[in-house]
Amino acid sequence: MRSLRAYPDITVAKAYDTNEARLGAFSSYWNVPAATSLDDALNDRAGSVDLVLNLTNPHSHFAVSKHCLEAGRSVYSEKPLATTLDQALDLHALAKAKALLITSAPCSVLGKAAQTAWLALRNGEIGKPLLVYAELDDDFVPLAPYERWKSESGAPWPYRDEFKVGCTLEHAGYYLTWLMAMFGSVRTVVSCAVEVVPCKTPDGSAPDFSNATLVFESGVVARLTCSIVAPHDHSLRVFGDRGVLEVAECWNNVAPVRVRRRHVIRGRLINSPIARRVILRGPTHPIVGHRHAASMNFALGPAEVLSAIKTGRPSRLDADFALHLTEVTLAIQNSGTSTGAQNMITTCPAMDPMPWAKCGKVAGAVP
Repeated sequence: MRSLRAYPDITVAKAYDTNEARLGAFSSYWNVPAATSLDDALNDRAGSVDLVLNLTNPHSHFAVSKHCLEAGRSVYSEKPLATTLDQALDLHALAKAKALLITSAPCSVLGKAAQTAWLALRNGEIGKPLLVYAELDDDFVPLAPYERWKSESGAPWPYRDEFKVGCTLEHAGYYLTWLMAMFGSVRTVVSCAVEVVPCKTPDGSAPDFSNATLVFESGVVARLTCSIVAPHDHSLRVFGDRGVLEVAECWNNVAPVRVRRRHVIRGRLINSPIARRVILRGPTHPIVGHRHAASMNFALGPAEVLSAIKTGRPSRLDADFALHLTEVTLAIQNSGTSTGAQNMITTCPAMDPMPWAKCGKVAGAVP
């Protein structure tokens, strides 16, 4: 809601929650009309509802999105699209049959940091990209005071859901979307996923550590790690044949993007101790200030989908992109310790850069 307020041309028509007290608190805080049911929220007598945001818990994503699609509404869902590939394929087919859009978060791939990094790669700042190390470690969350965490409007952090769904389904997409946009579809996943800290909830929990090697159709190879055990590290490094691209934090739309070149000096290979920052020229997108753990504009995705609907163009975040993201993430999550190589059956088209991310420059040196 804080992000949506950065778009005065987007109006939230109604909100609905099965929990009346939670719905009342949300609607009152954000001054949004409360619907009496999901069908009431979907009822569009004025013809003004273009998109439904499915922000329910992950195990409800499939049922809610399917209901919305059957009612003739395009859907932007929280991640993942569904908790099984068969369900995701079902949603993909239903949206296509009804000529509707369905896609999912995260949308930080449309943000300034991701688009700047992608521009640097397209400009050949590190030569040919070969290997990626992407980290999504969130520190030792089981020991954190998560029972006291609340949203701006007072909603408690749904820790039972978070532990049951797992950090891979919740977080892998933040860098996986970047890599899919930059390097295309993933061909093969080789992963290990383990619950290192057991018994976080009485009814069970998902793996809290995963480490995946992703082989992209383009030939790039990436190592993607997720955990709620290791110290906080959200860094991305892309290794090319002429240098290294570095981003420290994917949860910050304005995180600096730096390039570190390689040199041969007196017969020795040197990775430059000086990193140079890549700067985009001109305005980008509305920047939303830091709130809790992230400094992200979470409305970039809905705004992109609404723009595509309005102008009749394909959305950068389309159903194929969301389906492939879901398949790869589920392959990592469900790998256990003995699955071995998994070949993906879905693909996604190349993504167009944002129109404001067409040019930039390498600026001054930053130690």
